[in-house]
Amino acid sequence: MLVKCSVNSIEIENISHSVTLVPRLEYSMNMLDDVIDVLGSEQIKLKKSNQDLVHDFDDYDKLYTDALKFEYLVTLSLEILLFVRKNVEKISNIGSIPEVLPSTIPMIRTVSAQLFEFIPNCSQKLSEISVHLGSIVVDSAALTTARFDFSQSNYESSSNLNEVKLMVDSKLSKQYPNLDFLKLCNT
Repeated sequence: MLVKCSVNSIEIENISHSVTLVPRLEYSMNMLDDVIDVLGSEQIKLKKSNQDLVHDFDDYDKLYTDALKFEYLVTLSLEILLFVRKNVEKISNIGSIPEVLPSTIPMIRTVSAQLFEFIPNCSQKLSEISVHLGSIVVDSAALTTARFDFSQSNYESSSNLNEVKLMVDSKLSKQYPNLDFLKLCNT
């Protein structure tokens, strides 16, 4: 005996989209972890080499100032990405994706732009991650019928970036107490 079943094609499409979100999110987080590892290693090297440099520091020597500015850039980038990673770990279901991810994408793009000239391979990976996360946000919004307030996402992103920047400023000022580190890195 044959039974006629009717399956809503929209439900099938939603199911197939939701199944593809997890692998894309995992792939993006694996790439993010790779970038975090590279920046972590770079930060350790810079911290060690700059500790030696600080004893003979000369404000007018471009080599010294550039070395400290690069350490600041790497440290700030690393802390931003660790913040992003921590936020992404808050995703517990498809409904939480539109709440968590939109503000993290501009943060990733900011780091990508900062690293473009200095560590291009990390910058490229971050660009790819932002594209993947953007597509995940759009797909999850379609599935959950979420709506976005981009001005709110931008505000949250900017606020988070400022929070991380203050933390890094404080951390590096303590690491180099005899230098006016903030003045040095903001010029």
